[in-house]
Amino acid sequence: MSGTTSSFPERMELRGEGLVLRDWTEDDLAAMPELFDHPDIAYWTPIVSPFDAEAARARLERDRKLRAEGTTILLAITVDGGAPLGEIMLRRAPEGTEIGYAVGPAHRGQGLAARAVRVMAAYAFEELGVERVILELEAENAASVGVATKAGFRLLDVPLIEGEEKGRPFSLQTWGLDRP
Repeated sequence: MSGTTSSFPERMELRGEGLVLRDWTEDDLAAMPELFDHPDIAYWTPIVSPFDAEAARARLERDRKLRAEGTTILLAITVDGGAPLGEIMLRRAPEGTEIGYAVGPAHRGQGLAARAVRVMAAYAFEELGVERVILELEAENAASVGVATKAGFRLLDVPLIEGEEKGRPFSLQTWGLDRP
């Protein structure tokens, strides 16, 4: 990551693949626990658990702070700009431009994550000028491996990322998608 990283726009909306990826707002706070307070999300992601109204408020405030710093974008995944169905993240880090996602349990099986990843990757390539975007995920997370594959990513031949979070050890593979 260079020292000349530009900041992200204060307001964002990305459209494509039948989705509208938009800023989280105060109006979304009530919907966030339904999306994120789930055992799968608690297990596979760094999102806090339990995820309640207080966690929703903290996440919205953190989202705004990280965007202002120019490091991370968190957008609600929607089909029409209305009700959030999940979240897509883009994070600038020394190891690369990373995308992450979480889809609420009631909205899975519709291809939302793969479509949102493709839209966010296109933004990274076209607007940020990055050469590669990455996903970091556990091999045992079959749903995320499926998303990576459907979105056109390939497993990279790089060392695993080992760590521990929420008292659980993890081992992350790195998947990459290069600029078309």
